[in-house]
Amino acid sequence: MTDVDAVVIGAGPNGLAAAIELARAGRSVHVVERRDQVGGGAHTAELTLPGFRHDVCSAVHPLAAGSPALSRWGLERHGLEFVYPKVQAAHPLDGGQAVAVSRSVRETAAGLGVDAQAYESLIGPFADGWDGLADLLLGPLPTWPRAPLLAARFGALGVLSARALARIRFDGERARAILAGVAAHSMQPLSGAGTGAFGLVLLTLAHACGWPVARGGSEAIALAMRAELESLGATVQTGIEVESLDDLPELRSARAILFDLTPRQLLAICGPGDLPEHYRRALGRFRYGPGVFKVDYALSGLVPWAAPECVSAATLHLGGTLEEIAASEEAVGRGRHPDRPYVLVCQPTVIDPSRAPEGRHALWAYCHVPGGSTVDMTAAIEAQIERFAPGFSELVLARATRGPAEFEALDPNFVGGDINGGAATLRQTLARPVWRLSPYTTPNPRLFLCSSSTPPGGGVHGMCGYHSARAALAGVLR
Repeated sequence: MTDVDAVVIGAGPNGLAAAIELARAGRSVHVVERRDQVGGGAHTAELTLPGFRHDVCSAVHPLAAGSPALSRWGLERHGLEFVYPKVQAAHPLDGGQAVAVSRSVRETAAGLGVDAQAYESLIGPFADGWDGLADLLLGPLPTWPRAPLLAARFGALGVLSARALARIRFDGERARAILAGVAAHSMQPLSGAGTGAFGLVLLTLAHACGWPVARGGSEAIALAMRAELESLGATVQTGIEVESLDDLPELRSARAILFDLTPRQLLAICGPGDLPEHYRRALGRFRYGPGVFKVDYALSGLVPWAAPECVSAATLHLGGTLEEIAASEEAVGRGRHPDRPYVLVCQPTVIDPSRAPEGRHALWAYCHVPGGSTVDMTAAIEAQIERFAPGFSELVLARATRGPAEFEALDPNFVGGDINGGAATLRQTLARPVWRLSPYTTPNPRLFLCSSSTPPGGGVHGMCGYHSARAALAGVLR
């Protein structure tokens, strides 16, 4: 096939989303992907022992559950099923305690003691009004929100650092800790402006949409998206690496080319004749964030969490108090490796037993590290798990580790191990990848960006691809 309207380079969730939206608009679309399977970080594999299916990167999907794009495509008819835990996220503390975030704002607030009313008043309005906020929070600026007053309230709070927001709104350590745990998904020091928004969005999603996993593994999302795309008549070709715009006949003839790539890969493919020098320089200033170090575990049984709330959670944030988590993320931001890192844990088999042999469990844990780090953080991660689940190490049947270099080898978009497609600083959240009225467009009217290096950034939600497709449909594909 050489005569197509659009070619999408890269078949991660955003590339697939862009292709779906274009195909739904009646355009002919061809997708090319360097790997042998689609999905990017939404991939599942037996990394430890036979029968243990591990999510290679993305695993828990509140943004997919809350995505206006994914929700409108009917992916369930292609086998996608989200499974929801009783506890959306748990945050263990020393002494066998934990903060549990449930679907109910009131139930969650009841476990926060002195901050119960403050939590309800902070998160409740956003959870109730998610539908009026979703297009704004998961899209580019400027976007006129359906609920402008609620959006203004969110903006006034979200621009704060997570540390400032926690101290201003909460008096007790329990509420401050849970806000810190979700805000640290930003992979930025919690003293940074705008990190409060990450905490607000993820807590809002816990109540409005939930924090589910995909039954069978995260690749179920990518496979359902591919099935929907092909049902619309589009074509997908894997095992093809594009090194220049002259590589394929489809690239030379297509009216639009959309890149599910970060600025570094875009610059490698597009020469000075494709993009002007001033734009290339601007892309060259794009900053990548910290990396991650991840351990996948095959376990002989359920993790012996000291706090019972943790047993029912698929997602856990390990790190203790606000101050401990802030210190960990500050160290990473300064290029150091914390002795007691903030650790994200996913135990999907508590709600999806299909991921492991009967009676066994799969679990992964990762921490943030400086970009390009070569330090093995296995011992530090396991020390944090043992801190809140004494006896955990005795359950380990096998482990598999992956550091920044391995993540980048898996997917070149993960530059230095950065799984978010670029540093989530306030500036790069508002202007991603450069200051431009439509960040998905480039000075070349045929070329568009659709990766997580565009708004709204990292996560499996498809909104970067959706908005890029709409930009192409408003431009050369009208």
